[in-house]
Amino acid sequence: MIQTIASVGLPIDETLMINKNRLIPQSGLNGNEKRISIVTGTHGDELEGQYVCFELQRRIKENYSSLKGIVDVYPALNPLGIDSITRGIPAFDLDMNRIFPGSENGSMPEYIASKIIGDLSGSDVVIDIHASNIFLKEIPQVRINELSRDVLVPYAKLINVDYIWIHSSATVLESTLAYSLNSIGTPTLVVEMGVGMRITKNYGDQLVDGIFTLMKELGIWSGETVTPKTPIISEDGEVSFINAGSSGVFLPSVEHWKNVKKGDCIGKILNPLTGEVNETIFSQTDGIVFTLREYPIVSEGSLIARILA
Repeated sequence: MIQTIASVGLPIDETLMINKNRLIPQSGLNGNEKRISIVTGTHGDELEGQYVCFELQRRIKENYSSLKGIVDVYPALNPLGIDSITRGIPAFDLDMNRIFPGSENGSMPEYIASKIIGDLSGSDVVIDIHASNIFLKEIPQVRINELSRDVLVPYAKLINVDYIWIHSSATVLESTLAYSLNSIGTPTLVVEMGVGMRITKNYGDQLVDGIFTLMKELGIWSGETVTPKTPIISEDGEVSFINAGSSGVFLPSVEHWKNVKKGDCIGKILNPLTGEVNETIFSQTDGIVFTLREYPIVSEGSLIARILA
């Protein structure tokens, strides 16, 4: 059942609408059902969640009798951004994930943000799906504020990701959707995976498998599910950041989600004008490369990789 949770008039007789699709059991609702909400499209250049929304609903409809609770799917919180391939909200030059919880009496983006929060509030679990940007590739992971770890880690272990990264509270922006929902008691997991402006099907399938496992644990799904992967769990101090020391074209020497040793070559920054190597980048620690530069043009300071020690 398609529902509009926010609607705002735009110029030229157009209307901005934020829609969700609600799937409920065939027998109807009795008022005691658990509810899971799948949210994506906050950033218009992050498309990995679009496939997840499609595939999740496709599988439910194949075996609808196994649905025992409510599944709300919000594929496009920023439809203008998706339509224009823009990370933020077009015309406002604004990152939507920096305006929550919003205000009904505020600007158009703030009004929409408040409606989204109001509609998601009360979900038993929210999964907020992001991709990386166009520059980096991320392994499927959940990122959690340490203030919410006791509530969220048990859920995160069920959704079949490779990695759970627990951030210190100082690094978490309070204006994000996830922080706003967690602060009012609606458990919200932030999933990061893949690359901006791309769909990585195997990552999407992996996450959908995990969502069904979580749904079964919540009593929302009675069908078959996978045994989820056992994720690596770490905190900020266990993550090493590698940044470019010069500008040029980055050519990696390692593979994503592979082990490296201290001193291994991560890659080289090439100078196409002179035919020289501007910089050879080495790992400063033993670990696994869970973030790797995807877009080859780099400037001094550009993030090249993150390594989980």
